[in-house]
Amino acid sequence: GEKPYQCNQCGKSFSQNNTLTNHLMTHTGDKPYQCGNIFSQNTQHIQHLAIHTDTGEKPYNFNHVTHIMEKAYPCSHCDKSFPLKSTLKIHTMIHTGEKPYKCSKCDKAFSQKAHLIIHLMTHTGEKPYQCTKCGKSFSQSNTLIKHLMTHTGEKPY
Repeated sequence: GEKPYQCNQCGKSFSQNNTLTNHLMTHTGDKPYQCGNIFSQNTQHIQHLAIHTDTGEKPYNFNHVTHIMEKAYPCSHCDKSFPLKSTLKIHTMIHTGEKPYKCSKCDKAFSQKAHLIIHLMTHTGEKPYQCTKCGKSFSQSNTLIKHLMTHTGEKPY
């Protein structure tokens, strides 16, 4: 199926905006769902809550979801933790200032490959994300998403 919602951190695409929003929390370390244990996604929190019930019955069936804190990778520079070692590595570059992804067209460098890919479009003029309502094109999926709200009247915040 079509996946118009792209993560501006790693380039991964999603078919629904709320799935992208949940995914973005893997990069930021935000874990808004908690009960003593902290989770980045509501589905993980719902599954975990089942262990607090008398029957142990899961309120929803999320067998594919794992307990996020079992494999948490804490940042040694701040109080954030990450479910994957790779997301910790990306986050750590905020503290170290490391920018291994260098633009071959100019002197800019980036901590994430996806940011370099987006930047390269400024040199090529590529705008792969097109509005189906008016035909206007954008270099970033999140810019298209914001633009689409001008057609629906929806406020972004």
